Amino acid sequence: MEHPKWEGKVSTRLSKATADQIWPLFTDFFNVHKYFPSLETSYGLHGTNGESGGIRYCAGFSIPSTSKSTGSSPDTEAERPVRSWSKERLVTVDHVQRCLSYEMIDSNIGFNSYVSTVKIVPVPTDDNDGQSGCVIEWSFTVDPVEGLVFDDLVNKYDLGLQRMAKRMEDAVLPPSSLISSF
Repeated sequence: MEHPKWEGKVSTRLSKATADQIWPLFTDFFNVHKYFPSLETSYGLHGTNGESGGIRYCAGFSIPSTSKSTGSSPDTEAERPVRSWSKERLVTVDHVQRCLSYEMIDSNIGFNSYVSTVKIVPVPTDDNDGQSGCVIEWSFTVDPVEGLVFDDLVNKYDLGLQRMAKRMEDAVLPPSSLISSF
């Protein structure tokens, strides 16, 4: 019996950073670890950063590895967790629509047929508060993952996006705009 794919989508609104400020941070595909809090590292393996066909390696995220390694001593049966990792290929990049898609081509986290899309949507200036900003939309499809609950996975994405968005907004705004006035 074939199970339907899991399809999830999360989004967050940034009130101070514009789509034009946030988009280049996403197209820096090989360096996502700069903004994604749970990633220890990411770097390019193949191709040109930000261009279709580029492949990145990511490691150390919060989704657990499906494999274990044994202790370093041959006499030890103790298991220790293996660092989670994935290899991801940038499939499409649309600079006009500020949208990119990538697929997971290899991993140790049990994801099969994984495709993710990120879109940065501008929010027009609101005459009432004079602010503009953007919305980051992150969606994914994946075959059901053994050992994970769909709603828990979506919650992980949502939390990750909220934290990443905050880091991105902080990175593009001048320090004086981050200080709230009393």
